[in-house]
Parts: sequence; C-alpha cells; structure tokens
Amino acid sequence: MMRIGGHFHSDHPLEDAVACGARTAQFFLGDPQGWKGPVIPGGDPAAFGDAYAAADVDIYIHAPYVINVASTNNRIRIPSRKLLDQQLKAAAAIGAKGLIVHGGHVTGDIDPAQGVANWVKAVQQIERPLPMLIENTAGGNGAMARSLDAIARLWDAVSAAADGGGGEVGFCLDTCHANSAGIDLADAVDRVKAITGRIDLVHCNNSRDEFGSGADRHANFDAGTIDPQALLAVVRAAGAPVVCETPEPGLAADIAWLRDQT
Repeated sequence: MMRIGGHFHSDHPLEDAVACGARTAQFFLGDPQGWKGPVIPGGDPAAFGDAYAAADVDIYIHAPYVINVASTNNRIRIPSRKLLDQQLKAAAAIGAKGLIVHGGHVTGDIDPAQGVANWVKAVQQIERPLPMLIENTAGGNGAMARSLDAIARLWDAVSAAADGGGGEVGFCLDTCHANSAGIDLADAVDRVKAITGRIDLVHCNNSRDEFGSGADRHANFDAGTIDPQALLAVVRAAGAPVVCETPEPGLAADIAWLRDQT
C-alpha cells in the first residue's frame, strides 16, 4: 500500500496524522524561517521515534527554508551548512525516512555554476546519516532546482560528489513547484527519473497559480489550477511515498481522496 500523508504544522503531528489516517507525517523541527538548531519534542529522540513506529507513521523532516547552501554569501552559506548538518543528525535520531531541503539559489548576475560548486562542497563536507532529499523549487532565475536543465546540472554534480561517501542523496518532486516552474506534469516523472534515476518522495500539491507562473502558493486538490487527475497520475507514476502540503482545513480531505484513488 502506498504511504500517503501530510505536512502537519501543529505541536502534535502524530495525533494529527493518526486522526486522518496518514501513513507519512512531515513537519519541522523548529522555526522554518529561523537559524536556531533543531528541537526534538519531549527531548528523547528514541521515544519520539518509537511512538511513530508504533502508530505505523513514517517521519519526514523538512529543513528550514532559510537554508541555502548554494549561496555565495558567506553569512548565508556557512550557517546553512551548519544548520543542515544539525537537521540531518536530529532527523536521523528520531528515525526519519528522509530530510527534505530546497535546492537554493544564487542572486544577481552570479553564475549558477558557482551555486552548484557550493552544493558539491556541502555534500563533500556533511555526513548524511539518512537520505537527504533535494526538492525542486518554483521560481527564481538563479534557482538550483527549478527547470529540468537546472536539476540535471545540480544532480550530476551532487550525485558524483555523493559517490565519495557520506550517505544517500535523493530527490523530492513537488507538483506545485514543477507546474509553476513550467514543467509539464504529464511526463514530469519520466523526465525527472531520466535525470536522477529516482524519486524518493512526492510533495503532492495543487497550485493557486497558473502553469509557468514561478509562484509557490499551494492549493487544495479541488481548489487549484491543476487537474486533480494530473496529480494522481504523478503519484501513481512515481510510486514513492507521498506528503500533501495543502492548506488546512482541506488537508485531511486531500489525504483521504488520494488514498482512496490509489
């Protein structure tokens, strides 16, 4: 059975997951917009992870949005590496299946190749005690993982660096981000897999905005610009665990619909 669930923003994501029949629960270990290190609720990583295992709910941790290891700004890149390392260790301590991190970006007229080089250094320097899943993003001219060409450039470099050790690097496909980036969902899975060879997680989200808009605004399945059947087709083709990051209060209904259709 496909593992389907959601991103939960409350202080009790396990309770929320169980209440809506989710089999995956994604959440943050702290402030997604801050630089403070991760905090494990209750302070006992083993007990925390055991509770999810007993409920048959897989944990996925989303890294803070501020992390940008591609940046050429030392004040951003260096703290990003440190925080990413902390997040990976904390996620592993609670038995998470993966840590999701955005591809990041460079700014202004900086050559994206410099951002790729910074990613390579991060992969070489940071141990990965669980899979680190790079997520495609919706907009930005200097984005590392927006277009398929950009994803290919980043993936080729990062996967080669990861072959030197340190743990797995994987890929998370976000449907809203792909649609907003101008990637046709009809063959997105095949085209991404042709680049990465894998999709480890699907963020199944509708979009409030039109195809190619560059906007990252999620919508519930019945309220966005993407045909829900197109979202379902992506999930079926990917064959990977799913996290719905759609708005409350429709999240539970989205999870239930997707579960019933698969």
